[in-house]
Formats: sequence, structure tokens, C-alpha cells
Amino acid sequence: MRTLGQKRAEFALNKVVAIQPDKKEKFKPFSAGAPSMILQNGFGQALAFWISKDKDEYMTMFNIVKEWLCQNNLAEGRDRTGFIRNISQMDQTKYLTAQKETLALLEWVKRYASAGL
Repeated sequence: MRTLGQKRAEFALNKVVAIQPDKKEKFKPFSAGAPSMILQNGFGQALAFWISKDKDEYMTMFNIVKEWLCQNNLAEGRDRTGFIRNISQMDQTKYLTAQKETLALLEWVKRYASAGL
């Protein structure tokens, strides 16, 4: 049986490896700052900012977070609007759980991106 940490690491690895090589150079520095952005600005605010930028590295990170949270039943939403709506309507406990899980996932994404995988 695998731990949640192992599943998180595998998911992050698969997502980083799947990024197109020409897009990895911009994704690498963005992934390094993404956890800080969440901690400084707030979880929902960071997600909304990523969507507003509508650039490859921002949307790639948003989609990684969205897929992981939805896959693990921590959030819902078929599209980005539904996902953000769901995040904004969560009770505080579930919101903080989703934020904590996102930060744990982003540590793996950041490590794999900085390793050049």
C-alpha cells in the first residue's frame, strides 16, 4: 500500500515530465515561487491570479492543482470557473485542508521542475 505522499510525488512527477520541453524553462521559476504566492496572498487569490494571467506556466500549475484536488475529493469543478466557485464556497476547514494539500503537492512539483525532469 502506498502512502499519500508517494501518490503525491508520483502525480507531480508525471505532470512535470509531461510539460513540453519548450515550456519548462518558464515553468521552473514559476513553480519555485508558487507556494510563496499562496502563503502571501491566499489560496483562492493565488488561483484566481493564475487564471487571470492565462499564460502557459500559470495555467499548467492551475490545472495540476485542480486535477489533484478533484481527484482526491478535496474540491469539485469541471471547468476552471466551477472549480474556483467551489473553492470560494468551501467551509474554512475544507478550504484550509485543500490549501495544505496544494502546498504539499507544490513542493514535489517544485523539486521535479528544478531537477529538470
